[in-house]
Amino acid sequence: MKFTPKALTPYISARHYFGSEQRRHRENARLSLVQLADIVNFSKSTLARIETAELMPPPELPGALDLAFGVEKHFYGLYQLAKREAHPDQYRRYMDFESQAKVIEDFAITVVPGLLQTEAYARAFFGLAPDLTTEQAETRVQARLARQERLRSTAPPRYAAILDEAMLRRPIGGPEVMHEQLDALLAQTDTRHTMIQVLPFDHGGYPLMEGPLKLLRLPDGRSFAYEEGRKSGHLLEDAEEVDRRRALYDSLRAYALSPKDSAALIRTLRERYESCEPASS
Repeated sequence: MKFTPKALTPYISARHYFGSEQRRHRENARLSLVQLADIVNFSKSTLARIETAELMPPPELPGALDLAFGVEKHFYGLYQLAKREAHPDQYRRYMDFESQAKVIEDFAITVVPGLLQTEAYARAFFGLAPDLTTEQAETRVQARLARQERLRSTAPPRYAAILDEAMLRRPIGGPEVMHEQLDALLAQTDTRHTMIQVLPFDHGGYPLMEGPLKLLRLPDGRSFAYEEGRKSGHLLEDAEEVDRRRALYDSLRAYALSPKDSAALIRTLRERYESCEPASS
């Protein structure tokens, strides 16, 4: 039986258009999915699912496609639009501001902030959501990794995070995943552009225990706050409301451990997962 490629619907969304453009360029170059997979170093099944918009393109793919087809930043541009669609509508305005921010400050309670998550941790976290299909969860993972690109850029924002000690003790994904995640946090604890502090159990209760908080400052001086809930978030743009959240954040920073002491605590907690490391030969 002759194989008939699935019909595409390029004008439904940017992600669908990305997939249709990948197929158009591939067919114009007379390449099969297998041949393109060898060129861009992605599996045939991944490329097939991207063409039919079943999967969000991974962050590394757009550049590989631009290089393969000789189209400068064509797929890069499409990806910038498509990755925004991986987030719920109520989050998109926050995402726009985050992508411009020169200062990003996070406070998180139970889950490592998205900008600090490893791929394995993110996959384990989204895998816990009962209302997400496997494809939807993978799309969220790739979108989360895409957000992290700014922290690795040549002009990254200044990023600071305060983490409740509880999240460091909760083994999301199991020992191996947590060992890798704590290693990743240690690498970001005190660098030129990043700072992580841990709010220890010993401090007791605090006003922000009801949920995570994000603070943004844009190059033009505007500031925003974003309060997260389980299913939705609330973006605060009023200056007085933002100032009130900042005062709460600043109080937590005063109660948190220094970056040096935070790193020491993370190392101590990481020892719980040391046995999962492969033995050296």
